Amino acid sequence: MKKKKRVKGNHVIFSLVFLVLGYMIAFSYHLTQSEKSTVTGKQWERDLELRNQLVSLEEKNRLLQSELNAKRERVQEIEKELSQEAQIYFNLAEDAEKFRMYLGKIKVKGQGVEVTLTDGAYNPNEKNINNYIVHEHHVFKVINELYISGAQAVAINGQRLSHNSYILCNGPVIEVDGYQHPAPFVITAIGDADVLAAALNLTGGVKDSLVNENIQFALEKKTEISIDPLLGS
Repeated sequence: MKKKKRVKGNHVIFSLVFLVLGYMIAFSYHLTQSEKSTVTGKQWERDLELRNQLVSLEEKNRLLQSELNAKRERVQEIEKELSQEAQIYFNLAEDAEKFRMYLGKIKVKGQGVEVTLTDGAYNPNEKNINNYIVHEHHVFKVINELYISGAQAVAINGQRLSHNSYILCNGPVIEVDGYQHPAPFVITAIGDADVLAAALNLTGGVKDSLVNENIQFALEKKTEISIDPLLGS
């Protein structure tokens, strides 16, 4: 009988122990799940916030990249426009330089020819002295042929000719735009030396015509000729 009571008492004690132990395990599990749920929720909110920030930054980055590309294209357009303007200004400056050269406003240099016209040798049997001296029409023949052959600038005894220059014969001298020059008359022209020389030396051309009129004609090619601006310009 006592043995049965002892066994029954042990069952009660074990039941109480298991009950307490089960309660403790259940409480511990509940506490752990609660803490885990709380931590997980906070972490999820933090991850969501960071992800939203990342999405926002990526969107801003795309906008900035698009803006940068647009500005780069505009810079390229401006550079192209400036390049075209620079070419236009260069062409204008080049044209202005050519016009100044043709108008005789600037000094010019280049290859060309030098023609010297000298009065013919004195002939005592010739009664008319005009038959062996250089006249303005002789000079005109040379100048016209030079211009026709592409001369860019022409001078007589160093005096530059313009598009409206005039040449007059005044006894043994000639007047070029009011300035007198004695013989010999040195006509210099800038242009293709070979072309200018060939034009003057054509058979039956300017040279033969002047020689037949007792004018001494000398032609020399020059690698560099310098002609000053027009007088008074």
